[in-house]
Parts: sequence; structure tokens; C-alpha cells
Amino acid sequence: MNPPLLSVDHLVKRYGEQTVVNDLSFHIEPGECLGVIGPNGAGKTTTIRLCLGLSEPDDGDITYFGAQRMPADALAIKARLGVVAQMDTLDPDFTAAENLLVFGRYFGVPERTIRERIPQLLEYAALSHKADAKPGQLSGGMKRRLSLARALINAPDLLLLDEPTTGLDPQARHLMWERLQVLLQQGKSILLTTHFMDEAERLCDRLLVLDHGRKIAEGKPRDLIAQYLEPEVVEVYGQGATALAEDAVLRTLADRTEVSGETVFFYTRASQPLLAALQAWPQLRTLHRPSNLEDLFLKLTGRQIREDA
Repeated sequence: MNPPLLSVDHLVKRYGEQTVVNDLSFHIEPGECLGVIGPNGAGKTTTIRLCLGLSEPDDGDITYFGAQRMPADALAIKARLGVVAQMDTLDPDFTAAENLLVFGRYFGVPERTIRERIPQLLEYAALSHKADAKPGQLSGGMKRRLSLARALINAPDLLLLDEPTTGLDPQARHLMWERLQVLLQQGKSILLTTHFMDEAERLCDRLLVLDHGRKIAEGKPRDLIAQYLEPEVVEVYGQGATALAEDAVLRTLADRTEVSGETVFFYTRASQPLLAALQAWPQLRTLHRPSNLEDLFLKLTGRQIREDA
């Protein structure tokens, strides 16, 4: 068996008295997309920074490709990585093609090889018509796709993507997902942090759920939903809907009840009796659906708002 591309063992990172990453362990297999989800301040970006050698851990080990350790072998490791950070790091003075060319030189890729790859990567990113445009002339979605193309210039074995679709409109996000799916179909491996649960469910083979720097769950998306949640959800909203959360009959028909804002969530294993009972409130609106990753996220990490840490 091939060794994991990345193994993180008992990783710890502290800032003062605050432990931001707390005894975290995980691995990524070849050809796998591992998603890391969690609320603001859960430790997602700090974990990425530690894996990239941008911060040094207080404890634990980070091993790449079976034998190379971060940060001791940082240069050798980074030569085999592709990175898309949260913030735009494109050079504003260079065109799209020049951004790829200059970035390829940082890795020591032969000039001829870089120039051969540039048209292919621009086509992959749907930016062939923008080869001579500078980043300031590109939309947000185009910049993110160019950043992804740039991350591929060195033909990396592993991609680390930190919230790559944040700030994009739905059309741009879907196009980005399509491009990432192509990479996965080609056998690339990806470590992905995201706030979008539909993104995690579409792209990720496995999920790592973090909260307060700790791993609180890990597994395949569908397996986690089955493990932690009732299979069906009935949402009820409209004027006076929240009072239903205290209705004795409805509570007996649901396995679990939650209120968020003006919506009541009834989690159940048998929805038909509940739906029949709700007909007594025709003025309210109901939505009956299967449980999803957003429900999982909220159950494991809570519904309270977290400020950026």
C-alpha cells in the first residue's frame, strides 16, 4: 500500500494561553479529497498554516509522502504542493499568463515546460481568452480560477485549498467545483477547508469536523449524517411558528426539536404523523427534506454565531 500523502499526528499549536489546535491527528490518502469544516475559530486555517510550515507546532508531527517532515524538509515538500490561500495573492502587475510563468520559475520548473503548461492551465481554468489580462481586469471567480491554475503549474502531488470559493457568486462557485471535480477525476489529492456544506458534500470523500481546535468527528459525509442525525427534517416557519416547539403533541412526534430564528426544526425518523399533525396550522409553511451536512454541522458545533478568531 502507498503511504499517506500527508499524516498529521497529535498536532498542538498555542498562542499565549489559547490552544488553537489541540491534539489533532488525520491523514490524506492518494487520490482523496479530505474536507475540513468547523465554525470560525475552530482551527482550520491554523492547521493549514502548520501543514505549510508557515507556523511551527508546539507539539506533534507533520509528515508528507511517507518520510518528509515539516518544517525540516519544507523546501522539498513545497515543491510537490499546490496551494490556494483564502486571500488573493496574484501579482497585480503581471498578466494571467505571466503570473503562471513567474510562479513556475519559483519551483525551478524548466522554462520550456512552463510555457507548454500555461495554455493547458489557462484552458483548464476557462481563461484562455484572458491570457493577457491583469488580475485587476478579472472578476472574483476568474481570479480564483487563475489562483487554482497557478497552484497546478508545478504538477503537485497534493493541493491545499483554504476556502477557495469564499466570496464567489453561485455561478462562479459551481464552475470552481467543476474544475476541482476534474482534478479529482484525474487522481489528484486535495485538502480542502470550507464553510459551504454543499461544497463539502459534493467534493469530499471524507470530512474532518473541528471545533475549538479539536477533532469532534471524522468520516464519509453520508456515514456521518447517518451516525449523528435522524434521517428526516421538517422545517416550520411563519408568524407564530416558534410556539410549536413547545406543543406537547408535536414534540412526541419528533425525535428532536430545535429553534433557530423564526424557524422550528423537527428531526424525525418517521415524518408522516408529524406532517399530518402540522395540517392543523395551515397558515404556516413547512419544508420536508432529508438531513444534510448543514444539520450535522449545527448539531455538532451549535447554532450560536462565532466571531472570527
